[in-house]
Amino acid sequence: MCDNEEFNNNHAGKGLLVIHVALFRMATRSLAEAYRTLGYKTHHGVEDILGNPWDEIEQAAEATWPTVPNARPRPRFTRSDWDNLWGNEYDIVTDLACPFADQLIQAYPDAKVVIVQRDFDSWWNSYQAGVLDKLFSPGQQIFVFLIRSVIGSRAAEAMLKVNYGFFKATSVSEIREHAREVYDEYYRQIRAIIPEAKRLEYTMGDGWEPLCAFLGKDVPDIPFPRLNDSKSRSESQRQGEIMVLLNSVKKVTLLGLGVAIIAGLLRYFAQA
Repeated sequence: MCDNEEFNNNHAGKGLLVIHVALFRMATRSLAEAYRTLGYKTHHGVEDILGNPWDEIEQAAEATWPTVPNARPRPRFTRSDWDNLWGNEYDIVTDLACPFADQLIQAYPDAKVVIVQRDFDSWWNSYQAGVLDKLFSPGQQIFVFLIRSVIGSRAAEAMLKVNYGFFKATSVSEIREHAREVYDEYYRQIRAIIPEAKRLEYTMGDGWEPLCAFLGKDVPDIPFPRLNDSKSRSESQRQGEIMVLLNSVKKVTLLGLGVAIIAGLLRYFAQA
């Protein structure tokens, strides 16, 4: 296994070294852990719901898909923009970068490309439950409201614009209508622009050997990570919702305290 600290120090600020091509709900958490085991500094988006650079991700979505609802006009991202978002700090970005894979391949022409593709039907069922339901289902709207209006994070807006833009849609019904066509086009386009020598077609279950051979790494003496099964997904969602609620309570409490202090000061000066 590589020494993570030494590897990260040697490669910090050199841009993305590997472009991970997949989609949300395609074993990105397992691959993120595998990359880390091999010594890469890896960004896996859902591990920090509120701490991600959501403002910049929203801007990237607007620059990529200018017709998404509520998009503000902005120029297409350049290498400098991608560096500021991820490349200055990370070697690999898994789930959040995947919708922008074609641009990242262009921005980092020396990066190797790892492609992971699931069967559409099984993936789509998982995607609807793990992503779309969290954005659009009535039961989740309280958390979308708290993230947007109480906590003040742009996470919901960023994810909405990424989903609308990627699926060429303006509503959740259009996302579902376009899903298969967009899925096929996504992988077809990536394979068209990347020579076979620079890409690895990786299937979950292949283990360490093909991944390590492609990346030029020694095979670790531990099992390949298998994370994010149904139980862990449910637990991750529960922990995320608890975090949103706790942060919202903290914000509201501080706001209430601030209002009380201001009201007290106004009363004091009015009586003085």
